Amino acid sequence: MSVDIVFETHSMSVDNERGLATGWLDGCLSERGRLLAKELGDRRRGERIDAAFTSDLGRAVETGAIAFGGTGIPIYKDVRLRECNYGALNGAPAVQVEAERFRHIDVPFPGGESYRDVVGRVQEFLHDLSRGWDGKSVVVIGHSATRWALDHLLTGAPLEDLVVAPFGWREGWRYSL
Repeated sequence: MSVDIVFETHSMSVDNERGLATGWLDGCLSERGRLLAKELGDRRRGERIDAAFTSDLGRAVETGAIAFGGTGIPIYKDVRLRECNYGALNGAPAVQVEAERFRHIDVPFPGGESYRDVVGRVQEFLHDLSRGWDGKSVVVIGHSATRWALDHLLTGAPLEDLVVAPFGWREGWRYSL
């Protein structure tokens, strides 16, 4: 058996629109982001979804609540699905964080963590998911670093390639665990 995973990034946040890298700050959805979260729920409603798991950061929680609240689909918050902790750069301009990403694959951001640390968190999440949700279909709502960790762990993509590639949003990524 296996677990079918649909990964979705949190919807557009106020910080995204301002060009800021929120990191471990909560952030909140913009007006456009709330509309996109509703569209996410509408897109996925016809699918079998046994549960939704979100990062515990505000923008991901808000996305999950708008998309799946009131549907009967249980929503679980999990700290292991957080964005990378940029430490002193949480809330900094996104271009500044982007310029630093490659240097922090294995070396933590000052006062934060590395992308390899994110992979470790997501790997623990996947381990628990495989034990408790075998044969189920779940939605995971997280951040760019969450997706990079999933791609690295589940497809074998090199983390070094993932963190420097431009972020290309789309309507979900599918994985099998």
